[in-house]
Amino acid sequence: MVGVTEQKTEPTSAPATDSDDIPEQIKVRRDKRQRLLDEGIAPYPVTLPITSTIKQVRAEYAGLETGEETDVVVGIAGRVMLMRNGGKLCFATLQDGEGTRLQVMLSAAEIGMESLAAYKADVDLGDHLFVHGRIISSRRGELSIMATRGEDGVPAWEIASKAIRPLPKTYTAEDGTEMSLSEDMRVRRRYLDMIVRPAARDMVRLRAKVVRSLRDYFDDAGFVEIETPMLQVLHGGAAARPFKTHMNAYDTDLYLRIAPELYLKRAVVGGVDKVFEINRNFRNEGADSSHSPEFTMLEAYEAYGSYDTMARRTREFIQKSARDALGTEVVTLPDGTAYDLSGSWAEISLYDSTSEAVGRTITPATPREELVGLAAELGEEIPDHYVPGKIVEVLFEKTVGDHLWAPTFVRDFPEDSSPLTRGHRTKAGVVEKWDLYVRGFELATAYSELVDPVIQRQRFEAQALVAAEGDPEAMLLDEDFLMAMEYGMPPAGGMGMGLDRLLMALTGQGIRETITFPLVKKG
Repeated sequence: MVGVTEQKTEPTSAPATDSDDIPEQIKVRRDKRQRLLDEGIAPYPVTLPITSTIKQVRAEYAGLETGEETDVVVGIAGRVMLMRNGGKLCFATLQDGEGTRLQVMLSAAEIGMESLAAYKADVDLGDHLFVHGRIISSRRGELSIMATRGEDGVPAWEIASKAIRPLPKTYTAEDGTEMSLSEDMRVRRRYLDMIVRPAARDMVRLRAKVVRSLRDYFDDAGFVEIETPMLQVLHGGAAARPFKTHMNAYDTDLYLRIAPELYLKRAVVGGVDKVFEINRNFRNEGADSSHSPEFTMLEAYEAYGSYDTMARRTREFIQKSARDALGTEVVTLPDGTAYDLSGSWAEISLYDSTSEAVGRTITPATPREELVGLAAELGEEIPDHYVPGKIVEVLFEKTVGDHLWAPTFVRDFPEDSSPLTRGHRTKAGVVEKWDLYVRGFELATAYSELVDPVIQRQRFEAQALVAAEGDPEAMLLDEDFLMAMEYGMPPAGGMGMGLDRLLMALTGQGIRETITFPLVKKG
C-alpha cells in the first residue's frame, strides 16, 4: 500500500523481546475491549456479512486502471497488518489466511466523522476487521475497498476479533534481513510465525499438498489405508528407544508407537495385500536438524513385492509429490541451488561403497575387532553392545552416507542389524534392504520382508540377547506377531519414510520448519 508504513523498532542486530511497554499495550487493548462491551459493541461477533474473500477481490479486479472506481460492493474481512490514520482519510491493509493483502480506505466523506473517529479509537494492528464498501483503484493505483455504509444497515466497518496482544515488531538481523521473530520464537509461537512470515504459511499448505499427493498415489495403486495402535503393549518395528506410559484402567505399562510395521504386517497376513498408513510415531531419542521425537511416517506393504518393487514405488511417489506440490521435479533450495529429483536414481552397495571409502575390503565376515579399530581411526567410539553390522553402518555413515548428494539407494545391509528383513537371495550375511539418501541424510528405507516365522523367532531371540547386553533400541520378542506370522504371510515388500524428512528434501528446510508445531524444550 503506497504511503503506508509498518511499525518498526530502530534497526538492531538482536530480536525484539518482551519489554516494559508490552504489558501497558496489553492493558490499553483490554481497556478498549471492555469499553466496547460497555457500549454494547461486540468485540468478538459471531457472524459478519462477508460476501467475498480478499483473494477473490484480488483475482477478479486486478486489472482496474489507476483511479478507476466501480459500483461493486463487497464485504471482506482480514487481519490488520498495516495502518495509517489521517485527519479525514485512513488507510489499512488487511491480510487473509493465505497471506493475500488488500488495502481498505475509510473516508469521513463516505462514513462520517463519528464513524471514522470510532475507527481510530477502536482498531489496532493485529485486529481482525470487517469492511463493507466499493471496489476501486486508488489515485496511486492500489486496488482498494472504499468503506461505505450499506443500505440494509450493514456497517461500513466492524471489529471481527479484538487482538489483546500486539503483533511482534520488526528488527534488522546482522545480515540486513528484516525479521519479526527470533528463530527460537518462530518455533515456540508458530501461530505468530504464520501471521508475519509467508514462508511459514506456505509450508503448512505445502505439507498438506504432499500428504494429499501421497494418499492419491497409493489409492490409485490399489492400496488400503488403515490405522494401527499408537498405544502398544510391546514396542517394535524399528530399532529405537520408546516413550513409556501407564494405563490406569488396565494397570499396565504401555509404549507409544515407534513404528506401525508389525501391525501393518498383521493386516497383510489377514489378506489386505496392499496396505499403507500415514501416522504419528514417537521415539525417545535426540532432537536435531533432522530428528524429532514426534514425527510423521509413511509405511506401506505390498504382497508379492520386494525391495525392488518398493524402490520403484518410492521414486514414483516422491517425484509425484514434487510435481503436485511444487509443479516440478527439480526443486529450488533456499540458497538457490537446484536439486534434481527427476529420472532414475543411483544405486550403490553398502559394503562395496564403505570398503572403497576406508581403503580396505569389508564383508559380513570381517571380525568385530577390526571394525572397531577402523571406527577408532575415524574418531568413532563404539559401544560394547554394537553388533558387527551396526559398526559397519557407523563406518558407512561417517565415510559415505553424509556425503551422498544426489538421490541414491544404498542396498544390501548387514543381517545382524536388520532383524525384520529377508536374507539376500545370492549374498551371504546381508539382507534385502535399502536406504534412500538425499542431500546427505536418510529419507526412506525398504525391505524384502522376512516372512519365515521360524527365522523371525530366531532373530527376535537374538535381539533379546542384545537388549540384555544393554542396547535400549533392541526389539522385544512379540509372541502375538509371531503367531500371526505362523498363519502364513505372503512374500512382500515394505517401505517406510519420514514425511517431515520428505518436506526437508523438497524445500531444503530443517525438520523443525517442516513440522507445523514441533516439540521444543521448555524455555
